[in-house]
Amino acid sequence: MTASTRLKAVPGVPATNRSDEEWRLRRELAACYRLIAHFRMTDLIFTHISVRVPGPEHHFLINPYGLFFDEITASNLVKIGLDGHAVEPTPYPVNPAGFVIHSAIHGAREDAHCVLHTHTKAGCAIAAQKDGLLPVNQMSMEFYGKVAYHDYEGIALDLDEQKRLVADLGTKPVMILRNHGLLTVGRDPQQAFLRMYYLEKACEIQLTAQTGGQALVLPSKDVCEHTERQFNAPPVPSSDGSVFSDPDGYDLAWSALLRLLDRLDPTYKD
Repeated sequence: MTASTRLKAVPGVPATNRSDEEWRLRRELAACYRLIAHFRMTDLIFTHISVRVPGPEHHFLINPYGLFFDEITASNLVKIGLDGHAVEPTPYPVNPAGFVIHSAIHGAREDAHCVLHTHTKAGCAIAAQKDGLLPVNQMSMEFYGKVAYHDYEGIALDLDEQKRLVADLGTKPVMILRNHGLLTVGRDPQQAFLRMYYLEKACEIQLTAQTGGQALVLPSKDVCEHTERQFNAPPVPSSDGSVFSDPDGYDLAWSALLRLLDRLDPTYKD
């Protein structure tokens, strides 16, 4: 993308009382929105990603409702409370369904600093399958035993659904919303995005495998559990001193993704 073809960044409201930490989180969240757009996981202006800002109030940042994800910048993100009301001036509304889903999880899960929700073709297709995500490929095994499921109740506008959504999610890092889409949580936008990227890939691979006309080959439960630990357990040295894990992989991938954004359009930082 050349400078002449870039979208002009949509301005936000200047705020001088934001901490350095909040600005860091704003830039990370804006980067996450741009990456979701780049990898074509958007649904026009719908779906949403949020990140909690420091403080006891559980305020969180979310997209300005009405903007495409590649128009989102650090400064135009909207900061709201758990009641759904903006806590600083903004010209933008908030997606009501985004508030219902994200406020429920931010209010219940202290570790869920970032919440990411999509309506992709592959994600919605797997969400419509009775057996959900299968351990068809190595990518799906990162999530073996880690996927929560929530039955469809209609568009997420009912506050009463929040308690069932939270109960179904429990302590798991990802959730398949039946007949609806995908959701990941993370300690930061980096973790939530990379979980979503690979959850999306796992769904795509499963759908492709199911079109082959042959029975699927699924690894044993023991192998699936071992692979999940390789993905998620802290690195433990073996008896010969070697470590069979890649604890820096996601950090390196995120750094590479930010370099990609900087080449394409660095206005997400504005």
